[in-house]
Amino acid sequence: MNKKTDYMETAIIHSGYDSSKFQGSLNIPLYQTSTFAFDSAEQGAKRFAGEEEGYIYSRLGNPTVTVLEERIARLEGAEKGLAFASGMGAVSAVLFALTKTGDHILCSQGVYGCTFGLLELMKEKYNVDHDYCALATKQEIEQSIRPETACIYIETPINPTMAIIDLETVVEVARKYDIPVVVDNTFCSPYLQRPLELGCDIVLHSATKYLCGHGDVVAGLVVGKASFIDEVRMTTQKDIGAIIGPFDAWLLLRGMKTLPLRMDRHCESAQQIVEKLKQHPKVKSVYYPGDHEHPQHEIAKKQMKQFSGLISFEIEGSVETCQQFMNSLDMIQIAVSLGDAETLIQHPATMTHSVVPEENRKKMGISNQLIRLSVGLENVNDIWADLEGAFSKL
Repeated sequence: MNKKTDYMETAIIHSGYDSSKFQGSLNIPLYQTSTFAFDSAEQGAKRFAGEEEGYIYSRLGNPTVTVLEERIARLEGAEKGLAFASGMGAVSAVLFALTKTGDHILCSQGVYGCTFGLLELMKEKYNVDHDYCALATKQEIEQSIRPETACIYIETPINPTMAIIDLETVVEVARKYDIPVVVDNTFCSPYLQRPLELGCDIVLHSATKYLCGHGDVVAGLVVGKASFIDEVRMTTQKDIGAIIGPFDAWLLLRGMKTLPLRMDRHCESAQQIVEKLKQHPKVKSVYYPGDHEHPQHEIAKKQMKQFSGLISFEIEGSVETCQQFMNSLDMIQIAVSLGDAETLIQHPATMTHSVVPEENRKKMGISNQLIRLSVGLENVNDIWADLEGAFSKL
């Protein structure tokens, strides 16, 4: 789209695509091909040498994927974007690109279970160390930084505790020490939060979640400065190979068109469910950034447009109590993803974060009684009726 727009609702439908370059096709064509033919041997040589633009092989670039990469860059306000076969493909590519043996990664107090596993692997095999920190104050951040700290890696909201990190505070300290700040923006999508505008350097997504929104794609996205994205594309993506397929990119582009509408509904329904959970006698605690009693509610208000569709809550009892509650649900599905049209529920301690040792889970605030709910697009009264029915059976 040549016309500039300040509105995401427009950009998410039109940006990165010029139909006049694709025979006037209204929808983005699917280039379902592994490789591209050259007009001549000389042309092939020039493209491999970087002397001529053009596609070579879909692991190195594909027209359908290019539209996706340009669109996510536009939505996040970045110079360039890069698409991956999964969210963890994106996470690993970024962390491998930023670190070398002997380096250190400073992380937010909680991270996704597979990110935790990757960090442990990097420590064991490649001597890249890491520490977890609440990142709550400038003093705390400075005290946690080492001379060998290569990056600060943040989830906000944190999975699954819904704790919030003040990105501007972290950036202020990181700038002082010239350390890049990486933010996993999966729980918010660029519709709710834009970390680059707050001074962060790199943003990544499990695009499987809200960006796709339909539960039919596994994908990851990264945005940042062109120099960094080009480096990742030609090293830790090209040579390790976590490449998104063109059909997945096409499905993701289709799903993204409705992101603003979906996110408004997710957020509105989640807020209503939170108010009901807080009043329920069998609910011990509720964790949601949009709750005025949330300890970082003011920070969330400052850096988020709305508060997402993810809720975590604790119920009285044991792991078995949580399992009984989830097994008593009818419409709500027990599944570990989020951001789908369907409402999903899971038990982090035995599912997404089961790889994290119990002692570490406790430090992260993940108790055995914690349940994570991804509020879907169904009528909110039906969602609550299902939850209330399960509570009644405890």
